[in-house]
Amino acid sequence: MRKLLMAFSVVALLSGCGTSVPLNDVPVTDANPKTTQGADVNGSGVNSNGVTPVDLGKGNADANGAASRTVYFDYDSYVIKPEFQSVIAAQSSVAKSQPARKVAIEGHTDETGGREYNLALGQKRADAVRNALAILGVPVSQMESVSFGKEKPAVAGTDEAAYAKNRRAEIRYQ
Repeated sequence: MRKLLMAFSVVALLSGCGTSVPLNDVPVTDANPKTTQGADVNGSGVNSNGVTPVDLGKGNADANGAASRTVYFDYDSYVIKPEFQSVIAAQSSVAKSQPARKVAIEGHTDETGGREYNLALGQKRADAVRNALAILGVPVSQMESVSFGKEKPAVAGTDEAAYAKNRRAEIRYQ
């Protein structure tokens, strides 16, 4: 009787783990086709993915002409984009040349999503920048990463352009 009960339990467990969704029939599409990536397809400032790109030409230097200390991220992402590698490299040089100064990396999000989720995403963004700086030789003991989530927006507004400016990590020196 135990063997029968055990066999029934195993069958029930395995059938519960199965899926009726046909995985082989799902069409695969490129979310970022090379022909339209970043292109403004309708003149509205929104690219083909429905995201307003951050204008890297503006705001990439501070008032003194120094390199920017801000890294912008895509929606729901904490991956540092290639265009911000120069920001990371410049800030690693600054941090390494001033070892007595602490580096605070602040992660921020747009206002979409819940408070806890945005705090976690902001922390992942700050940690990603901290890890990139560490790879370039900045001592981990010199850096601290903190998340503000959606609490300190850089730009007020509820449109995609404002959201794009708020998805960021800022490097500050203390």
